[in-house]
Amino acid sequence: MIILAAAALVIPVFHRLRLSPVLGFILVGVAVGPFGVAMLADRLPLLSSITLNTPETIAPIAELGISTMMFMIGLEMSLERLRVLRRLVLGFGLLQFVLCAVAIGALAYALGASAVFAAIVGPALAMSSTAVVVPVLAQEERLSAPVGRASLAVLLLQDLAAVPVLFLLSVFGASGGSFTWSIAEAVAVVLGLIIAGRLVLRPLFRSVARTGSPELFVAACLLVILATSVATAIVDLPMELGSLIAGLLLAETEFRRQIEVTIEPFKGLLLGVFLISVGMSLDLGDVVAGASDVVIGSIVLVAVKAAIIAGLAFAFGLRWVTGLQAGLLLGPGGEFGFVILGLARAEGLIDAAAVRFPLVLAAVTMACIPLLSALGRRVSRRFIDHAIDPELLAAPPDVATPRVIIAGFGRVGATVASLLEAHDVPYVAVDSDADQVAAQRKLHRPVYWGDIAQPELLRRLHIDSARALVATMSDHAATDRLVAAARAERDDVLIVVRARDARHAAHLYGIGATDAVPETIEASLQLSEAVLIDLGVPMGPVIASIHERRAQLQAEIKAMAPHADVRPLGRRRVRDMLARPG
Repeated sequence: MIILAAAALVIPVFHRLRLSPVLGFILVGVAVGPFGVAMLADRLPLLSSITLNTPETIAPIAELGISTMMFMIGLEMSLERLRVLRRLVLGFGLLQFVLCAVAIGALAYALGASAVFAAIVGPALAMSSTAVVVPVLAQEERLSAPVGRASLAVLLLQDLAAVPVLFLLSVFGASGGSFTWSIAEAVAVVLGLIIAGRLVLRPLFRSVARTGSPELFVAACLLVILATSVATAIVDLPMELGSLIAGLLLAETEFRRQIEVTIEPFKGLLLGVFLISVGMSLDLGDVVAGASDVVIGSIVLVAVKAAIIAGLAFAFGLRWVTGLQAGLLLGPGGEFGFVILGLARAEGLIDAAAVRFPLVLAAVTMACIPLLSALGRRVSRRFIDHAIDPELLAAPPDVATPRVIIAGFGRVGATVASLLEAHDVPYVAVDSDADQVAAQRKLHRPVYWGDIAQPELLRRLHIDSARALVATMSDHAATDRLVAAARAERDDVLIVVRARDARHAAHLYGIGATDAVPETIEASLQLSEAVLIDLGVPMGPVIASIHERRAQLQAEIKAMAPHADVRPLGRRRVRDMLARPG
């Protein structure tokens, strides 16, 4: 209650001031934590009821936030995406992590730290913050920009690298006699999760989808995250490893997009709790007392990482401005630094006193990410370079070409899809029938399960770059919601809709449809065409008269919706839009 109340009061203020909510969450943690207002609880006992003297009480929820984020990373990961961005991920990202870890570890060792401490603090502080950088880039609408692509490639590699680092810490933390057994146990659990996931996950979600219950779907998603996280934690492996495996297994299923939409609010809230826990770990007294060391350490950390990232960016053919901006974003510490240092402390590899300073550096620099991002944008405006690296313009495979979105994949939707395939027009489809989706997936068609009327799912399907939206559902209430949601997301998108009759078509025009096709009218026109041809009337005049009659009826229907922003080109507009190159 304390965390939710503080967030509800503070975060809207930051939003109104156009400041990053990440900084707001961290400041909330500072305020309600043991080193904030709680320090006055002895004088004002009332404060003890609205503050948290024991940050450990929210640690499990904060860890669940990291597990949820790893689950989402697994969902977004695919071999195709890694293949397209392999040069940046496996080249730029891997070298960045290795060089930064070595440089930071060597610097710590040169300053008198033990070899074990240096070997741990190097990878810990080499990590950057996916939880902070991605929201900042999204808020600034730079995820698709060159700096966004470069940063995401590095963050993706770091998220992958966190798993073996945590794994090794867990193994080395075991006693010497159980070292081999720990390795065997860990491998067995990972293989067991993969095998069980392949056998259980798809049937589980298919059976849940058949119920049509959103609540049950939410429960299934949370169950998978918790179960896989607990399974790895039982054998002293990182919880994040289990949730990452679950995400990877579900990424190839038809439920991927709907799971993303379902988990997104939980991820945001749980990550908010994690950021609050980061703020609670900041002892303002220690920060103030050692202000000069903290400031110098923070500057050195950001400068070392930014210099390595900028240099590697230039070596990989990226523009120096892009490398500088990415370096400022990725230079601060990250959430996995806390996880790595916390696990090392729990395993007895380093003591609590030694770990305090790197934790402060990670927290302070994370809080500065929005400011460093603003500094990078200011520098880039002064030295703007319009030439963009081709590697960065190559979007991931699922967004590389603007596609037609088909809502509903029954007989009508499947017919539309087959004609699009015949003309080499790429598409993606969504249907709420789990069995139908499963059958189409076996045919290797890009069909997913979900409620496409949800705005967030529309965004996941990239309505912002779609060539058209074709609504073929028989549920006309859902069709109405979809048309309204799509038009609210994008004013110029082409929306072609299956309507019940002329009155329903007029209603659809009124809420934003580009073209509405009434079932009753199309059936009557096809019947008329068949009768005339069977009677011996030449096909040419018949087709001309059918088209003329269709245009007349369409004009009458549009006249029934006088306030609609009707696109006048009708099917000609559809044909022209689909004929355009991607």
